[in-house]
Formats: sequence, structure tokens, C-alpha cells
Amino acid sequence: MRYSFPVVDQKYIVNIILTKQDENKKVGRVIKMTSLTQEKTKACVQYAALPFRLSGDDAIEIMLITSRETRRWILPKGWPIKGLKPHETAACEAFEEAGLIGRIMKRAIGSFQYQKRLKEGNSVTCEVEVFPLEVRQQRETWPEQHQRDGRWFSLPDAAALVEELDLSKTILELEAHMLAECSTKRTATGTGKLVDRFCQTVPKHLEHQPEK
Repeated sequence: MRYSFPVVDQKYIVNIILTKQDENKKVGRVIKMTSLTQEKTKACVQYAALPFRLSGDDAIEIMLITSRETRRWILPKGWPIKGLKPHETAACEAFEEAGLIGRIMKRAIGSFQYQKRLKEGNSVTCEVEVFPLEVRQQRETWPEQHQRDGRWFSLPDAAALVEELDLSKTILELEAHMLAECSTKRTATGTGKLVDRFCQTVPKHLEHQPEK
């Protein structure tokens, strides 16, 4: 009888293969050693909010924030959070990193990849799914308020400022996604009504977020 199982130490996931005789002797042969960094690379998925609002003339504006280390313009994003769905995680990151509260779409409208620097000094490629967030409010205080800057931009300006080409494309196509999702024409309904039909969900974990 042969079977294998993983053993995890601080740096490696070690796959051990045992025979019945090995089991009695409490010994085993290492058949594979996988770096935890390599394992993380395989599952490097993050969720981002694409915060938007309508200006006075019904033009769509996008909020970008700065990264903490390089200060480049990015979207609020983060790792999966246990107990939360992907779109809820994205909304949570928008609050923690930019103080934004609003309604978020349950379906991602695009994705992009970027190089994530790990604490060990290595870099891994992360796939980021993007969820539009219609911003209704920005709180006076939030967890990462003093670690990042945030600013509203027009669609073309926001698309030009981000480094990832796929993210730039997703930003520019936001209104087209709204039209497609609502299956209607802007001239018939107006952008405001498109927004109402596009983003219908206020995440429950943020619905009653106390004012700070």
C-alpha cells in the first residue's frame, strides 16, 4: 500500500510517500519539495475595486490611489478574505485603502496581471479581477488614510496613468460594460439610470459600517 501526503514546514511543502512498511517504521521518502513561494505563485489571485462616480455633466470619473512603496497609481486591491465573496473582498479593500463606500457589481468586468513583491524579496505574477464600485461616500477616516494618496480622474486620464495595459483597457471600456450589462442605450435612459442598474449590491459587511 502506497500513499502520499503533504507536510508543511516554514519554507517548503514536502510531499512524503509512504509504504505500509514505512508507516510502521514512521519513515518516508521525500518525492517532491515545493517552495511556499512557488505554491503562492500558483494561487496568486487578488480582487480589485474600480471606484467610479458621475460628475456634474454625467461624465464618469475614476478614483486611483497610490501604492505604498513606489507611489504609482493603482486600484484598491487585496488578497482573498476568508468568508467574503470576491466582489465583497474588493469592496472591503476600497474602504480600507481609500475610505470608499458604495455599491459594487458582483461580476468582474476584466482582469490584469502585475508583479507582486513578496516579503522574501521575490516577485510573483498576480492575476487581479476587477469589480466596478459605484462610490456613494468617502469616509472622513479609514485604515490606510495616511499611507496612500487618492484622486479622481477622467476615464482617459486614469487609463493613461496605470501601468498595466489590460487594466487601462478595462478602465476605458467601463461605460461599454455598463451599456452591455443593462442592454439599453445611453440616449434612452441616461447614464444615471445605467449606473443604478449596473451596480445593485451594497456588501453586507460594509452596509452598516460606523462613521469614524
